[in-house]
Order: sequence, then C-alpha cells, then structure tokens
Amino acid sequence: MPQDSAPSLLHDTAPATPGEPAAAASGEPAAVASRPTYDAAFDWLEEARAARHRAGLVRTLRPRPADSPLLDLAGNDYLGFARHPEVTRGAAAAAHRWGAGATGSRLVTGSTELHARLETELAEFCGFEAALVLSSGYAANLAAVTALTGPGTLVVSDAGNHASLIDGCRLSRARTEVVPHADPEAVRAALTGHNGRALAVTDAVFSVDGDAAPLAALAGVCRAAGAGLLVDDAHGLGILGEGGRGALWAAGLAGDGDVVTTVTLSKSLGSQGGAVLGPARVIEHLVNTARSFIFDTGLAPAAVGGALTALRLLRREPQRATRVAQVARELHDRLTAAGLTAARPDAAVVSVRAPSPEAAVRWAADCRAAGLAVGCFRPPSVPDGISRLRLTARADLTDAQLDMAVGTVLATAPAA
Repeated sequence: MPQDSAPSLLHDTAPATPGEPAAAASGEPAAVASRPTYDAAFDWLEEARAARHRAGLVRTLRPRPADSPLLDLAGNDYLGFARHPEVTRGAAAAAHRWGAGATGSRLVTGSTELHARLETELAEFCGFEAALVLSSGYAANLAAVTALTGPGTLVVSDAGNHASLIDGCRLSRARTEVVPHADPEAVRAALTGHNGRALAVTDAVFSVDGDAAPLAALAGVCRAAGAGLLVDDAHGLGILGEGGRGALWAAGLAGDGDVVTTVTLSKSLGSQGGAVLGPARVIEHLVNTARSFIFDTGLAPAAVGGALTALRLLRREPQRATRVAQVARELHDRLTAAGLTAARPDAAVVSVRAPSPEAAVRWAADCRAAGLAVGCFRPPSVPDGISRLRLTARADLTDAQLDMAVGTVLATAPAA
C-alpha cells in the first residue's frame, strides 16, 4: 500500500467495520445497534462486596508519592536500604548495563552473570551450599514446597505460616497436616507412623506477631523421623544471626543437608525478588522441576543489582542488624508499659492488638492522619482472628522518630 493511502491515526472517526453503516457524508453519526452487556456472569461480586463492607474487611490500594511525608513503620525496609544511595546506584547501574527486564525465563535468556553472582554471594553469606533467585519470595516458597513434595508426601505445616507456604501446600498435591503454632511436639505426632517422604514447613519469624519458630527443636523432630525441614526466613535475613545472616545461622542449622530455606530480597535487602537456599542437589532439582521458576520471567536486573549491593553493604555494616532488634524491643517495651498489648518481638515486627477489625482500621487511619504509616492486619490475614496494628522496626529510625511513633500510637489508641 502506498504510504499516502494508509489510514491516518489522526482521523476523528474510525472507518466502518463490515456490517455497520458508514457515517453519512454530512458528518452525522450513523445509528449503531445496541449490544447486550453480558455482565450477569459477575453479578455475584456485588454480594461479595457487600459482605466485605458488613464485616469491615474492605481493602484499598493507596498509591504513595515518591517523597511521602509519613514516617513509615508499615513497610518492610528493615535496614533502610530501599533508598540508600549506594543501593539505588547499584540498581540503576544494573539496569543500564543489563536492560530494564530479564527478557525471558531463567532457563532461556533470563539468567545473567549478575544473577549468578548474587546467588553465589547470598549462599555464602547465609552459610548454604547453593542458592536460586526467583522473581519474588512468594514464587520462591511455591517453588520449594511443590518441588520437594508431591503425591504421597506428608507436609506438616505450622498454623501460622505465610500464605505463600499455604498455597505451596495446596498446589503440591501432597497430604498436608496443619499443626498448632510453634509446637514441635505436634510436628512429632504428625510425623509419627508416616512411611515415605515428609517435609515440615514453617516461617522462621512469623509475620503476624513477630515471634520466632523453635527451629532447633523442629530440626530434631524432623531428623528423628527422617523428614526434611523447609524454613521461610523472609523476616529473619538481615536481622537474626551473626551480622544478619538469618535465623538458620542463628539456630546452627545453616548448611545442613536436610534443611532448605527461602528468603526475600524485598525486606532487609530493600530490593525485590526471592531465593531458595540449600544443598546443591536441592537447587539442581528445583531448576529442573519448580514450575514457578521454570515458567516465570527472571528477576529484573535492577532488582538483582540492588539486592547484591545491599548484601555487600550489610557485610560492611553488620551493626544495622543489631540496631533493628534494639528499635523493635524499645517499641514493644514503651507501648506495653503504657498499657497496650503487644507480642514481644524476636526480630523486627511489633504486633499491637486492636479490639476489633473496625477499631484497627480507624486506629491505622488516625495514625496516618497524624503522620505515621502503620500496617493493619485483620481476618483473614490473621489466623487467630485477632486484628492488629503491625509496626516494623527500622535500623535508620532516629530517636526522635521513635518518640514520634510511640506517641502517635498511644495518642490514637482506641478504647479496649
């Protein structure tokens, strides 16, 4: 077709499609027959929406500006790396060199030398033989649970586990037994009498109350039964263990042949993505069988570069891990001394109980209005049905900011 005969993208009206009358020469719009809307298939959404409103469980997206005036105790930037100049420069340099995206799955074109470098340094830092980087911590948990289990396997899952572990259990087609929270004897009872492959699955630090799992006791129970242990260390990396090497390091289990851990790069390392760490033969198995690895686009180079830079920065500044723990304990001690109920934190999460879902929402909104961003956990996100404010300690929180946070939470607290 000659160039000057191509349809213009600037026409006010689109050309008529077959079966429709052309517009009149006078410019009058042509009559268009009405079409059915076909929306009845989703009418049930209105009742679901009404039910959420009645229960006080409506969730709302709240886009934040680049420079929010709020003091952030809602996010998971535990070490203050997300905006650290060195980390952001590392992310930008990786994007400039490797491109905006990974361009494909890890097994096609999505593995760069940068991915391999991060895997090597992350495994070495945490004390494991090998690591595999995925596009999110959620994908890492799906990969680990589904690839290490399957039909005929028994999975013993803590009642307080994160949704990603729960979904991994559902997708695994294994027999899953949910046991009471942080109860090694319940795990022992579940494993007793089972013949065949078995895997115990737990968070290292639970995201609701911030309490740590009894990892050494769990490992002992698993070893007595010949079962593997899978630990999600999303909230332990960067805080627990020597220099922030994680909960498995702190428990003396890092590098053991029957232990696998997952981590996220989006919390202490201030970036995005996730990883599975464990024996080299486990990682090789995941590369060949884990669907959330095989069929997903690789993590973007900028996220890899940012995480790698943050990991190296943590090596140089291990005191950041100590500072997070100090801030968390002070938040807890000052809030409980004033009469609030809060679980004692084992890492960075400080969970403060609210009298109801509605009260939790109002409390969080009042904090926001006063300049403080806090998390708000309500059913079904909390397994015990108790609503909470969730505060996250940060290594870069100043004493003045800590005073402001405590004062705001106390001043806005609802009546019990």
